Amino acid sequence: MNTIIQAIVFLPLIGFLIAGLFGTSIGAKASEYVTSGFMVIVAVLSWFVFFNVALGETEMIKVAVMRWIQSGSFDAEWAFRVDTLTAVMFVVVNTVSCLVHIYSIGYMHHDPNRPRFFAYLSLFTFAMLMLITSDNLLQMFFGWEGVGLASYLLIGFWYKKPSANAAAIKAFIVNRVGDFGFALGIFGVFVLFGSISFETIFATAASYLPAEGAHEGGEAVINLFGMHLDKAHAVTAICLLLFMGAMGKSAQFLLHTWLPDAMEGPTPVSALIHAATMVTAGVFLVARMSPLFELSHTALMVVTIIGAITAFFAATVGLVQNDIKRVIAYSTCSQLGYMFVALGTGAYGAGIFHLFTHAFFKALLFLCAGSVIHAVDGEQDMRYMGGLRPHIKWTFWMMLIGTLAITGVGIPFSGIGFAGFISKDIIIEAAYAAHSPVSGFAFSLLVIAACFTSFYSWRLMFMTFYGKPRASHEVMHHVHESPMVMLVPLFLLAVGAVAAGMALEGRFYGHEYAEFWRGALFTSPENELLEHFHHVPALVALSPFIAMILGFVTAWYMYIRSPETPKYLANQHRVLYQFLLNKWYFDEIYDFLFVRPAKRIGTFLWKEGDGRVIDGFGPNGIAARVMDVTDRVVRLQTGYLYHYAFVMLIGIAALVTWMMLGSSF
Repeated sequence: MNTIIQAIVFLPLIGFLIAGLFGTSIGAKASEYVTSGFMVIVAVLSWFVFFNVALGETEMIKVAVMRWIQSGSFDAEWAFRVDTLTAVMFVVVNTVSCLVHIYSIGYMHHDPNRPRFFAYLSLFTFAMLMLITSDNLLQMFFGWEGVGLASYLLIGFWYKKPSANAAAIKAFIVNRVGDFGFALGIFGVFVLFGSISFETIFATAASYLPAEGAHEGGEAVINLFGMHLDKAHAVTAICLLLFMGAMGKSAQFLLHTWLPDAMEGPTPVSALIHAATMVTAGVFLVARMSPLFELSHTALMVVTIIGAITAFFAATVGLVQNDIKRVIAYSTCSQLGYMFVALGTGAYGAGIFHLFTHAFFKALLFLCAGSVIHAVDGEQDMRYMGGLRPHIKWTFWMMLIGTLAITGVGIPFSGIGFAGFISKDIIIEAAYAAHSPVSGFAFSLLVIAACFTSFYSWRLMFMTFYGKPRASHEVMHHVHESPMVMLVPLFLLAVGAVAAGMALEGRFYGHEYAEFWRGALFTSPENELLEHFHHVPALVALSPFIAMILGFVTAWYMYIRSPETPKYLANQHRVLYQFLLNKWYFDEIYDFLFVRPAKRIGTFLWKEGDGRVIDGFGPNGIAARVMDVTDRVVRLQTGYLYHYAFVMLIGIAALVTWMMLGSSF
């Protein structure tokens, strides 16, 4: 098993090195086949590990790789920690990455830089695997920054496009804000627990806070930003700092602005970032650190509030977007909010379950969007699509399955339904049943977000595949179905979008929770919320289904029955429409508050500080003075004999005068 785990982690790295270093030598085809072939092997091995660790009897596996950093009491070993949580993430990351690699063979067929693209994909996968197999926080941070670097390279892959460069820089900078909090959180953990190893942290956390009332007062154990914090408040502060990192990586409210712009990269990149890798890293972090988060009800409450607001905010923006990829991007942002609400309410298994199912149907939706874009010659605006259903039938049916999954179509009270019906609905029930002061707030926003999700998802389907074609005659003449190398990944993802929820429902939460997770997530009877799930009022259990129906009917009426209604409403409610279309004006607000002042400060320091002061009085000033002196000296060298004779005469006179004055004393 140790060899298998090492192969899973290092084969993508080998693929990256081969395609990255020798891609121009071996050619694009060889780069595609090598990297994709390695990912097929890795995906198969990942399912093997899942069945043996998560569904089998194998306990947590720790594979030591090498000594890494040892300094005083600080000891960070490079080792792979494989438990149920890691096994689940293995399946998510490597299955989706494998299918994205294969899909990209067709999608990127005409791109001249395919070796570089496939090298970046494999690097991305390796960095994510380093993150999910980490045995300590420093190793996790290494993988964390690795996916940040790889996302920067992939989003800006078409670097000749200014918009792609701007999007890559934006993603990198916004994530640095969150990563600053994550780094401080790691430092704080080491101060409190004397270690960054997960085993030590979890073992100490169980008894770190004495019983009831210990969170009131107590001796200060850490000084953070000038505040002297006792144990309980220190744990809260550290959990919030860790969550700050999760907010950046998982594009939560306030640190979400980079995610929609990430659509500037090729569509397979969007599927990889949004479904399996970067955006789920924050969810994984909070889930992995669940024993620590359980010590702070305040931190959990903040996670719940931010998750609920994110789910609602992103869903409202998705209502009016016209770019097919941006609609799905805001959908990702909203679904991540659901996951954080589950984590914040203590339903950790439900949150990871939605991460698991979401990977399949969201990757399916993005790759279907890529198939649509491929068919209409690169067009991404849904206003110039329509009527595509007869021309790309396989893509239509696969996108329909993805839409049924994300909107939560199923039979209430039966456990029969698409993946989103099983995993998303249980989060809404968990939010209602939680003992949190903000549970009602979270429940309400999630139900509203479910209605909006249904509306914008069906709006996408109706605008893209139904009605009269709105593209030019030339574009419609060339509309064609994608090749099988692009369709086969869609078929496989569709299987997961249909069956992943029903097949594994009882494992991730419920009566098999403790047996399935085996300590990989925080476990307690209350944490499972099992009894509450089965005893919520019928109307609460039905609320997601009702919201889904309302969203579908509204979208059908506005885009099939009465297509003029959306324009009428947009004109009648111009302010609201512009507010949503411009994404609540967050980009403009951040530009005013942060970007412009930073540019002004930078310009001032450049011109005044660097140019006038440092260069003026430093190297440039000294050089200028030397030039002044030499210019004056040069003027003395005129070349005229009588000038030199005159200077000599003055010199002799000065010498005689000095000698006469000297002799008189």
